[in-house]
Amino acid sequence: MNRAHTLLFLLYGFFLQCGARKNVLFIIVDDLRPDLGCFRGADFPTHDDPPPHTPHMDALAGSSLLVRRAYVQQAVCSPSRTSFLTGYILLITHFRSAGGNFTTLPQYFRNHGRRSIGIGKIFHQGIKDPLSWSEPDIYPGSSNWDRQNASWQFVPDNLLHANPLIDYKIAQSATKKLGEFATGGKYAHTPFFLAVGFIRPHLPFVSPASFGDLYPLNTLKLPSNNKAPVGMPEVAWFKSNEIRTQYEDIHRSSFTGEINNTIPNNIALDLRRAYYSAVSWVDSQVGVVLDELNRLGLADSTVISLVGDHGWQLGEHGIWGKSTNFELATHAPMILKIPGLTDSGLSTRRIVEFVDLFPTLVEAVGLPKVSICPENSAHVSTCTEGESFMPLVHNTSADWKHVAFSQYQRHQHRTNIMGYSLRTERYRYTEWPEFSYQTFKPDWTKLHGVELYDHTVDPDENHNRADDTAYATLRANLSWRLHAGWRHASPSLHQAGPALVG
Repeated sequence: MNRAHTLLFLLYGFFLQCGARKNVLFIIVDDLRPDLGCFRGADFPTHDDPPPHTPHMDALAGSSLLVRRAYVQQAVCSPSRTSFLTGYILLITHFRSAGGNFTTLPQYFRNHGRRSIGIGKIFHQGIKDPLSWSEPDIYPGSSNWDRQNASWQFVPDNLLHANPLIDYKIAQSATKKLGEFATGGKYAHTPFFLAVGFIRPHLPFVSPASFGDLYPLNTLKLPSNNKAPVGMPEVAWFKSNEIRTQYEDIHRSSFTGEINNTIPNNIALDLRRAYYSAVSWVDSQVGVVLDELNRLGLADSTVISLVGDHGWQLGEHGIWGKSTNFELATHAPMILKIPGLTDSGLSTRRIVEFVDLFPTLVEAVGLPKVSICPENSAHVSTCTEGESFMPLVHNTSADWKHVAFSQYQRHQHRTNIMGYSLRTERYRYTEWPEFSYQTFKPDWTKLHGVELYDHTVDPDENHNRADDTAYATLRANLSWRLHAGWRHASPSLHQAGPALVG
């Protein structure tokens, strides 16, 4: 750390003691893969479509820490949100009854004097958690446009004045709440934790027609890898259930969801265009909230975190959706703005997990540190299985985690299977053992498939090299790491193990 950065670090501590960064604006965007202009490049190597039009999220990234390699613990809405909102690697929805009475991220801020407010989709839709919020969370009603049987639609802009889309309502509710914080009243002198959860680009891909104009159909391409990886075990496949069964236009097509059965090309191009248009629409609403934060003079005292809840596959490998352990499903955007520390724009390629968000935001505003969970934490109300990545704010190349863990369940041939995936800086390694929901443990001796992808030569994960003899030693090393779990990868715990290869 050079002298200038040391001085900045000392000033950071001083500002925390003075309460300069007392607020948090926590923005979640549903089904947002890290396919934004600011993420394009080596860490999201797609060349199939033009860069999305996301000026507001890109501008936010320009004054933030851009975490280029952030990974969710499960690539589906509810468990992913439960995981990063509790700091635990959880695969359940109703965690208080099925997992433990854990303190959530907004609840922690509420317990430490912040006014904790939730607007839109924070936990999974329909899940209420009164302990997290200082007042009932706000979920605006969706419009008829948001509820439809087609997988996508461009709504004429002039029809939206009388019946606006839900993300417009969410942004308006957020700006109103910011105004209440800025003007005082019942919130006078009260710091806030404001969580804002946008719905799009979740299916159906709906946006105003003007946003479709940003993506002329002749600029869109089909994914270059629309077939399953060579050597992929059957258990790794996902039949794209949501888009295939819930939307009539897809149901009427020839798409069955079976391996290497693809959506017809014309429909696939329309879907990709509609997805990117929905991303740009949400970006505009993120901009509404950020602009109001600035206009009200709250930006300099507010830490901003923007994330997607997981990635999404737009026909890559023939899959439409999340619910896999592939890179495009588990890799999600993460942006963290800390006034005074990230103003010039920072970028890190160190691996970060979404369970790291909770302790990071706590440290960013100077609240009491959240401790690492003990081996048996079922009855510990407040702890984390993540790590604060504030060291990466001070040094983007700091020695840090070298792996991230994700998992996804399957049920095949009357057998419960859990796919455990390990992402290193170069490789993705996945095992699919049988799994017991009585003991919540895998049987590593009963594998239904193994995957190994080398991102240096195969960034799109098109060739499974698990049975390649040239990778045999590496496979054994990665298998040990996977079985050892997150404690052996924790920078804080420093548990011994063989040197990590790759």
